[in-house]
Amino acid sequence: MPMRNSTITWVFPELLDIPSSFQSSLGYSSVVSQALFRRGLTSTKSAQGFLDPDFYQPTPAAQLPGLKLAAERLESALSLDEIILVWGDFDVDGQTSTSLLVSALRDLGGDVHHYIPNRARESHGMSTSSLSSQIEIFRPSLILTCDTGIDAFEPIEHARNQGIDVIITDHHQLPQVLPNAYAIINPNMLPSEHPLSTLPGVGVAFKLIEHLYNLYGKNVDHLLDLVALGIVADVAPLYGDTRYLLQRGLPILRNTSRLGLRQLYINAKLDGASISEDQIGFVIGPRLNALGRLADANSCVDFFTTNDQSHAANLAAELENLNLKRRELTEVIFQDAIAKVETNPDLVEDYPILVLLGPPNWNPGVIGIVASRLVDRFHKPVIMLTEEGDNARGSARSIPGVPISDLIASASDILINHGGHPMAAGVKLHSDRVSEFRRTIAHNFKGIVGESLPSPQVQIDTLLPFQSISIDFINDFHRLSPFGSGNPKLLFASRGVKLITDKIIGKDRNHRKLTLEDSAGTKQDVLWWNSVGIDLPESVFDIAYSLVLSNYNRKSQPQLTLQHFRNSKDTPILLKDSKEIKILDFRKQTDPLTELGRLVIENPSSIIWAECNTPSGINCLPREDLVKSPTLIIWTTPPSPSVLKNVLDSVSPKSVFLFAEDPMPQTNRSVLQAILGLLKHLRDTGKPYDPVLFAQSIGQTPALIELGITWLHEHGDHDLSHLKSNQIISGGGSPLPGFAAIDYKFNLLLHEISSYRYYYKHAKKEYLL
Repeated sequence: MPMRNSTITWVFPELLDIPSSFQSSLGYSSVVSQALFRRGLTSTKSAQGFLDPDFYQPTPAAQLPGLKLAAERLESALSLDEIILVWGDFDVDGQTSTSLLVSALRDLGGDVHHYIPNRARESHGMSTSSLSSQIEIFRPSLILTCDTGIDAFEPIEHARNQGIDVIITDHHQLPQVLPNAYAIINPNMLPSEHPLSTLPGVGVAFKLIEHLYNLYGKNVDHLLDLVALGIVADVAPLYGDTRYLLQRGLPILRNTSRLGLRQLYINAKLDGASISEDQIGFVIGPRLNALGRLADANSCVDFFTTNDQSHAANLAAELENLNLKRRELTEVIFQDAIAKVETNPDLVEDYPILVLLGPPNWNPGVIGIVASRLVDRFHKPVIMLTEEGDNARGSARSIPGVPISDLIASASDILINHGGHPMAAGVKLHSDRVSEFRRTIAHNFKGIVGESLPSPQVQIDTLLPFQSISIDFINDFHRLSPFGSGNPKLLFASRGVKLITDKIIGKDRNHRKLTLEDSAGTKQDVLWWNSVGIDLPESVFDIAYSLVLSNYNRKSQPQLTLQHFRNSKDTPILLKDSKEIKILDFRKQTDPLTELGRLVIENPSSIIWAECNTPSGINCLPREDLVKSPTLIIWTTPPSPSVLKNVLDSVSPKSVFLFAEDPMPQTNRSVLQAILGLLKHLRDTGKPYDPVLFAQSIGQTPALIELGITWLHEHGDHDLSHLKSNQIISGGGSPLPGFAAIDYKFNLLLHEISSYRYYYKHAKKEYLL
């Protein structure tokens, strides 16, 4: 994502003087030794404990203040068959905390119920009205919170007045005065250097159950997969016991027995055996979060604990649908937010914090995601608010060095409520005070942060010539994983490289594979995600990249992923913005064909892109045949933004004329029939199968074509296992065991394409290119 109006500084670390005994005792490369020292791990013992959980001495749970008292009260409640109500939160940390406590206490024989507030109606935390309703329903004698409750003064007092004890387990910032609960467990009560101080909500819940299970002589390790999910999704700092629990939890997550998670892996095309922090953060976490953002997160306990395969499949399918909806909503709100900034640029230029107030259709469940994208775009903290009656509530995201929760708290006298972390927070206030709120936190900025925003920096770990990259080298430094907050991925830099080849890749054709050559003449392939349309410098340049091992085609090989680049003369450039394009909109024309004919006459050198619905008598080109031209006419609606980006990259137009005729076919049945017709044509002509050519033939994406081929095979009517050799064999006529999952995925992707076409027809023209 380009950073606008910012100077990007590449920071190369100073080489530390490391004792030879340290490196020799560990047996790792100097890169690993330098990284360990920069992370403060300067003794062999501390380094070994960081790298290998078998060398780490976990901290006793009882070191958390309030934990022993809470465990004793729970033990009493279990022995007396008291009703326990677990009160959770709707993000992944809250979901995993709730599921962990409910399943563990039930395992100990407890009469346990749970409640997670509905985000759309209640927002985070506890409210007295909701608590009253749940007390009326369940009649608990003990309430146990997780990932919430530390500021629930009125609800807790309400419970106490009814003779109900409340135990708070939370990890959010402590208020100046603590609630009058039976027991409070919060790692913020510990010194910041304590190994338990960075636990997220699920970590606190786990340590409580760990202590309780020890009293019953039971093993708690089977719960560590939930802990791993919550730690990564909540971006908890990865050192001390938090890192240790993630290290222990990842192997269990890779071999989880939870049917819901296993079905999620299938739907998301994840290899369970290779689940890492990246898969949690970018694939699993967003799906779970979509449940809390757009639906009722109370079903998370069923999702994590059900032993019914059919129920697990239904719940996992719901997550897929919600995640798709979340993505669509996020894009619409993001474009609305950008439009607001472009209309009112002073909101960015005159204030250190970008505060945006949107209409009620800015879904409160996704505005936090949009805030994160805007942080990337403008490199400043962002507070996204949505109208809710007379009030405005929303989410804040920040940058390193700007504690957004402190800034929000500095305006507490004009807020209804607030809470969160230095990097993320929530806030609610009266709508008519938003301008005052914006001015107040801007005024308080200097006293809390300083004169100006911290300058964006790219932190390089080491310069690396291409010839030094090897499988052994990657295996060596990968021992520093899992990576995350407090333990970032290593970032390598190579200077003075030049571009040899540039190839667009991916099913949606929105990524690139570069072949680069360094100053020593060594060539190296580099992947660059979501980069179509972004220009590289024409001369030599420097690159910063991450390194992993890829097992593509079951062959282990280094994979470089481009993160940043700059001119080699140290010009501070990240990713350049796209060129300005003049856009003329004809999408609402009542007689588009006549208008097209006029444009063709007036612009004889124009390129017309149309697929599967080409106007008679007019020369049109499919996406693979497009060439450079100053004018591009888009006749049929694109199937995806990535396909549109590829087309713009191929033509490089200065002017674009937009029409919005749908190609055919569009329905499930007609798309599959069209794919089958193309297959039969290949069989008759002997031409090779090419999903890209198939896609342009019917105006779809290559990904949908490949999934359609799988659908036809799994449905059982055709055996397409030898399609590459043009063999289409009659099948057995009955669906194969995996057909239901393929059918679901095919329809989901077709729905996504239809949703984008609808968006393309109705969005403001400025948003499309």
